Amino acid sequence: MSKRVLTGLLLAATTLMGGTSVAAPPDLLYPVIPRFGGIVAVPSAAERPDPKLRYRVLFNITKAASAPDHLNPSLEKVARFVNLLGADKVRPGPGDIVVIIHGPATPVILQNAPYAARMKVAENPNVMLIEALRTAGVWVHVCSQAMIANKITSDQVTPGVVIDDSALTTLANLQLRGFALIPD
Repeated sequence: MSKRVLTGLLLAATTLMGGTSVAAPPDLLYPVIPRFGGIVAVPSAAERPDPKLRYRVLFNITKAASAPDHLNPSLEKVARFVNLLGADKVRPGPGDIVVIIHGPATPVILQNAPYAARMKVAENPNVMLIEALRTAGVWVHVCSQAMIANKITSDQVTPGVVIDDSALTTLANLQLRGFALIPD
């Protein structure tokens, strides 16, 4: 069968089925963190956030974004998690959700000016996301060893980001204290 005939048959079948098969994207909700980590309401979902649980969660972020002018997807996943909890009226306390950033992701913690100079972009797209996470009670930490390896000084770090001795000790300490680990 030729490509032209096959294309015609597919087009006819699509038309008979009522148009295109691509559904319109659902409206995203942002119950806790505006503009970041949008979620879709799925009332019939089986496993949902449990308001009886205390959510103590550690996000390990090591991967950089695909481009320096893009949000870090692992960091946005943290916002999505907070919004998922918030949609079911679950609000962890300050510090119950912790992010540790290291490896290739380390530059996301830079303030706008040093990030722009280093990455050759207008600004750090992650600064507003980090501020929004902090406002929601998420603690954002960075590995000092990764900072040194990336030639980042403490005065270049976005305000409110906590500098830890190492991601290794943070990961071990918080898991031993009962935090669930979510890798990127």
